[in-house]
Amino acid sequence: MNQPRKIKNIIEPQFVMEGAGVRLRRSISPHPSNRFDPFLLFDHFAFNDPLEGPILGFPMHPHRGIETVTYILEGSVNHRDSLGNSGMIGPGDVQWMTSGRGILHEEMPRRGASGEIYGFQLWVNLPAALKMSQPRYQEVSAKEIPSVEQDGATVRVVAGEVFGVKGPVTEIAANPVYIDVTLAPGAKFSQEVPPGHTAVAYVFQGSGLFDHGEASSGESSTNSTEVSAVKMVEFESGDHVRAQAGSDAPFRFMLMAGAPFKEPIAPYGPFVMNTMEEIQQALADLRNGTFVQD
Repeated sequence: MNQPRKIKNIIEPQFVMEGAGVRLRRSISPHPSNRFDPFLLFDHFAFNDPLEGPILGFPMHPHRGIETVTYILEGSVNHRDSLGNSGMIGPGDVQWMTSGRGILHEEMPRRGASGEIYGFQLWVNLPAALKMSQPRYQEVSAKEIPSVEQDGATVRVVAGEVFGVKGPVTEIAANPVYIDVTLAPGAKFSQEVPPGHTAVAYVFQGSGLFDHGEASSGESSTNSTEVSAVKMVEFESGDHVRAQAGSDAPFRFMLMAGAPFKEPIAPYGPFVMNTMEEIQQALADLRNGTFVQD
C-alpha cells in the first residue's frame, strides 16, 4: 500500500420522506450522472422519538435492475415479497436482495426493546447483463457476520475482506466491500481498496481523521481531515482508506467500496435500468401483470 485516498468531498445528508411517510437521512440518491457508480442510494433511517406514533414503513413496492441492502442496528424489519419469501431481520442482520428482472416487496420497521429503530439501506447497481436476471436473496443473521479485532479496531465484515477474514455476502457483480468499523479512542485502521474502485464512508458515531499522507516520526499527520457524525465522505482514487479515532470517544463508520460498471443509467423511482425504453418496459410489465415471473 502506498497511496492513501484523499477526501474528495464531504456530504451533508438531507432529510427526505419515502414509503408511507418515513423520514430518512439521504446521502446518495439515484441520478443519471452515476457519480458514485456502482452505488446508487444510501439512506440512514431512524425512528427514535416515541411521539412520532405508529411507524408506517414501506408497503409493497417494486424493484428492477438493482440490489438493495438493508443493515439493521437497532429494532427490526418485517419483510415479505411476491416470491413468497417472508421473515424478520433484527439487530446486526443484513438482507442483500438482488431484484434482477423484478420483485415486489414490503418492509415494515418495528421498534426494539429500547424503543428505537435505526439502520441503513444501500442500493447497488447491476450491470446491463444482469439487470434481467433471476431475483435472489442473501439474508445473513448477525451471528453469521464475522467481527474481527486488531489494535483497537473492531470490524463487522458483511462483504469483502478485512484482516484476512471474508464476509458472508458473495457473488456480487460490483465486488463490494461493505464493512462496519468501530475504532476505540486513538485507534487507527487501514483498508485496502483496489485502485479505480469507488469508495465512500458514512460516519455515524463520534469523530475521527481520514489520513492521506505520512507523518514524520512522533508527529501527527498534517495531511488529514477530521469528520464528525453524521456525514458521508467521498474519496478520491488510491489503494487504501486510512482512519484514526479521536482521543476522547469511539469513532464508527460504514465503509463501502465497489467496482464501477461505467454504463449509462436511467433511474426512475424504484427502477434503475440502462435506458428509458427499459424503464417504459418495466412500467408496462407492472400494468400488464408480467413484472414478476416464477
